[in-house]
Amino acid sequence: MGTVATNGTVGVALIGSGRMGAFHAETLALRLPHARLAAVADPAPGAAERLTGALGAGRAYTDVAQLWDDPDVDAVVIAAPARSHADLVVAAAGAGRHVFCEKPMAVTLPDADRAIDAARAAGVVLQVGFNRRFAADWRGARALLDAGTLGTPRLLRSLTRDPGGFDPARVLPDTIFLETLIHDFDTLRFLHPGAEAVEVYAVADALVEPGWRDRGLLDTAVVTVRFDDGATAVAEACFEASYGYDVRGEVLGSGGMATMGDGRRTGLAFSGPAGRLVETVRGDQELFPGAYTAELGAFVEAVRAGAPAPVTGEDARAALAIALAAAESVRSGRPVRIDEVEK
Repeated sequence: MGTVATNGTVGVALIGSGRMGAFHAETLALRLPHARLAAVADPAPGAAERLTGALGAGRAYTDVAQLWDDPDVDAVVIAAPARSHADLVVAAAGAGRHVFCEKPMAVTLPDADRAIDAARAAGVVLQVGFNRRFAADWRGARALLDAGTLGTPRLLRSLTRDPGGFDPARVLPDTIFLETLIHDFDTLRFLHPGAEAVEVYAVADALVEPGWRDRGLLDTAVVTVRFDDGATAVAEACFEASYGYDVRGEVLGSGGMATMGDGRRTGLAFSGPAGRLVETVRGDQELFPGAYTAELGAFVEAVRAGAPAPVTGEDARAALAIALAAAESVRSGRPVRIDEVEK
């Protein structure tokens, strides 16, 4: 297992220096007192150097394998393209490094199992980046559930609407399920503790970019999830919302209802001749800066304490199973049981 420096700080290397990776790098370098940005690895020429130079911290590598020989690296944050995640988890665990992996941890169940097994065999912490679990509204709703105030969940809802501006040529098949709705599927499980999904029915289409429908792009979807206790949940996603970035949730329980998220930038509302106007959030890092920081903070503390991660590989696998069932439901036009995709 990777060791932690005697001063109690955790040396963390970032793999992937894109938009999300850069935010994580800033968090490691500037926002967490018990972490330090030890290195950045990115195969794009100059990418790692630019990021470490801007932050004044860490070594820069173009080959991820160089991280395994760096004695200052105790752990890694994986923010590389999604389809590479499982292999990187396995490699990092095999090198004895603790792992924080952005969602999805894997895009197939065998790869998810491979990643989980590798981390378990190495005895390293494996945490997956489902940031909504760390956002104030969602944590508050879970606290109400844990306290029994909400009672037994009956109906749940989670939605993600991105602000648009995506390149359809870069969207791989089933991305809406594997990379976008995967957040909502995990959120539904988080807000219904102790229950597991048993059946999924999904409809999806290309409504933002209809010209790409025949090439397998789906950009708008609604998914119904039935849990083993009879509760029903709905998850929806769209790749374009003209008003900004919109993430919301709802739990109706036997004791009341909790709602999460309203998409407003501030509490300010301006009333004038055109009516009442509010400013909306335009991106994920604007909506969830505290949650993104808190999840990495929780990972660092788990590494320091030798404690289990608060969001496990098993959590990621369970959300992935729902995503795979949803994709199969769209293809087959029928409800799909979770045990079908487990085969």
